[in-house]
Amino acid sequence: MPTEVTAVVGACGPERQRYARMAAHQRGASVVPAQQIAASGSAVEEALDHLLRGPGTGRLVVEYPLHHPVLHIIGELTDADVPTELTDLVCLVDAAHLLTDLSSAEQLPLASDQDCGHSSVYASRAELIVTQIEYASLVVLVNTDSLRAHQLNRLLTLISCLAPKADIDMVDSSGHQARRRDRGSFTMEQTHAGWVSLLNGDFAPRFHDSAVTALRYEQMRPFHPGRLDDLMMRWREATAGGALLRSAGFCHLATRPHITGHWNQVGTHAALFPAAFDHQLSPEDEPLAFGQDLALIGVGFRAEQLIRELDDAALTDQELLGGPALWATFPDPFPEWRTADH
Repeated sequence: MPTEVTAVVGACGPERQRYARMAAHQRGASVVPAQQIAASGSAVEEALDHLLRGPGTGRLVVEYPLHHPVLHIIGELTDADVPTELTDLVCLVDAAHLLTDLSSAEQLPLASDQDCGHSSVYASRAELIVTQIEYASLVVLVNTDSLRAHQLNRLLTLISCLAPKADIDMVDSSGHQARRRDRGSFTMEQTHAGWVSLLNGDFAPRFHDSAVTALRYEQMRPFHPGRLDDLMMRWREATAGGALLRSAGFCHLATRPHITGHWNQVGTHAALFPAAFDHQLSPEDEPLAFGQDLALIGVGFRAEQLIRELDDAALTDQELLGGPALWATFPDPFPEWRTADH
């Protein structure tokens, strides 16, 4: 029988540790603390060794430090060659600091590079946090006591937009957690990120607040790379007004007409990566997108202005008629794309 594993993630170490212990007590499981995982080359090996070293029930609650990317955690625990069954991915969210965390410009070295003895690859703290929320089967809010009713509803709506298929729960100051149904084994189908649901047309958040906006942006014309870079720079430098906290999807640059780019933005961090090369698609493959197909999620931003700014970054009528020969002359400040980012 595979070992049942509940993975616990989150940015706040003390709260994450406290919840992992409480969950282990409730489920009759052993706990593998984040300090142990951080010092180990393989979280799965460490977890299984922990189970073998003492009496256990075949169940584990594994607490992961923030610098372990959530997709690596899922991949490791669901690998067919590993005797583990991921039953839940629980993300602890500090309600009092989430908006600040999602606007953070801090960069953290990834765990895989620390294990290799160097720290050459970094990820933004905000991106690590938002992807934990997006792929969680359960999001648990802590430190909600100081929030007023409208502030809590706004936060619940934002989380619901980021992870519309996740269960959402709260832990009060006494440590009490509401009961929730048993979901069974973790599956990727349970946890489509909000931006994926927006692009798929099945976006159905469980909470609603007028200050939280989630919309899909579509534009058939490719972006002018110079104007798009200027727009991204303005977004990074914006400190007042509303906030585009999360955007993701697929895009095309006029200077790279045969490549579909993956758009990835969290707070002040924004980047484009190659997602697919036209010449690598088989006749049965469908393009990821025609033109631009983006999901935009944030609090307090003006949707009409944002759409207008994106439209202004796309090619004009005259530029479009100029064709690829003209497009090749446009300044393109983005890094070279050599391989598709899967």
